[in-house]
Amino acid sequence: MMNHTTHFDVPGTDSKCIVGDRLQGQDRQILFVNGFLSKRWGNKSKALADLCRQRHWGFCCFDFRGNGDSQGIFSDYTLCDWLDDARGITTMLADGPPLTIIGSSLGGWLAWLIGQECPHVKQLVLLAPAFNMMGKRAQVISSTRRQQWEETGWMPWADDTLHRDFPLSWKWVEESETLWARRFDLPRPVPTRILHGLQDDVISPSGSWQFVEHLLTHDPHYPIELLLKTGDHRFSSHLNLMTFLEIASQIQPG
Repeated sequence: MMNHTTHFDVPGTDSKCIVGDRLQGQDRQILFVNGFLSKRWGNKSKALADLCRQRHWGFCCFDFRGNGDSQGIFSDYTLCDWLDDARGITTMLADGPPLTIIGSSLGGWLAWLIGQECPHVKQLVLLAPAFNMMGKRAQVISSTRRQQWEETGWMPWADDTLHRDFPLSWKWVEESETLWARRFDLPRPVPTRILHGLQDDVISPSGSWQFVEHLLTHDPHYPIELLLKTGDHRFSSHLNLMTFLEIASQIQPG
């Protein structure tokens, strides 16, 4: 879609193809991991691709299996499958320059997890990260709805037109809670910035605050910074995008 990017498809763990685009560059590369049900080419990824092109950096974005242009049916996949997708693309990028992962919403949660695993990930930028997204969802819905979800095994995130056709298996909750329980197991010190809009009513900024607070309790010297700015969950106003790009463009010391 974007000029000068190379389209790719790589097999996932079930041989269904993960589809994405890659821009080759020097000195640095950025992997953008989008949020739940978002597609790889949105306003943030387009802005990042333009930034990377201007600076001759590499850039990559992709669609998770069962979403966007990638193969598979959404209901066949769970959180750990999407984590595998992000892991596979991150591994593919190991042949390039030092890697920054920028993750939005659910993509921010996955970016944190991948950053702990992969030594060629040199820094992280997490935009409104949806830490333990499905576990928290199960906690805030009514007990009746939660019981129905657990017993039937399926429920959409919400009943609105955006989500109702994408039922989530209860495994999303179980896997989210498991990953959350080990979020600070031997954390790898990856320079990390969290950017969160104060008016976010989808993923509360208090979750980012608590995450940083708990992390620094475990390791007071962990290289993490929390930036709270005016903005909603989409963080897509002109001023928000300028702030986002300014932070994305900075190379943090390791």
